[in-house]
Amino acid sequence: MNHTEAKVVDPSTRQIVPLGTSGELMIRGYCVMQEYWNDPDKTLECISKDRWYKTGDIASLDKYGYCRIEGRIKDMIIRGGENIYPAEIEQFLHTHPKVHDVQVVGVRDERMGEEVCVCIKMKEGQDCTAEEIKAYCKGQIAHFKIPRYVTFVQDYPLTINGKVQKTKLRAEMEKSLGV
Repeated sequence: MNHTEAKVVDPSTRQIVPLGTSGELMIRGYCVMQEYWNDPDKTLECISKDRWYKTGDIASLDKYGYCRIEGRIKDMIIRGGENIYPAEIEQFLHTHPKVHDVQVVGVRDERMGEEVCVCIKMKEGQDCTAEEIKAYCKGQIAHFKIPRYVTFVQDYPLTINGKVQKTKLRAEMEKSLGV
């Protein structure tokens, strides 16, 4: 967009990441709001002093300047210091022939901080086991992204607009897993 700048930064250091690397998308330009109405604290949280807006989106930029949105910062799982983006695991598991839909959330873990939990809706008439899902992942995605917990669900908690409520799903999974 004309008169709009974009950059992708490491969420913890705010340093620009190399092209093709995931980080937080930040934008600046006339199309970006100036502040939150009567909320200076929220404004400071989301808009830097030099007017960069922290979108909360995980994205990467390619060498042509195209931006690929990969997920949300608040959905990111931090397992033993590794950043795991649920959308990446979801996209991979959608390639499994028995999987109809999948959502990935991080659940609490005393030792690792968080662990990967996948919640899978199977295709009608299909059966699957947690071991089968983990075996499907082995050698295809990084070992630390292979889910520790695999659950099979009939539905997900949804907003009125039909979006999955990941915070509710996370809470449900932590309760059912006893973590």
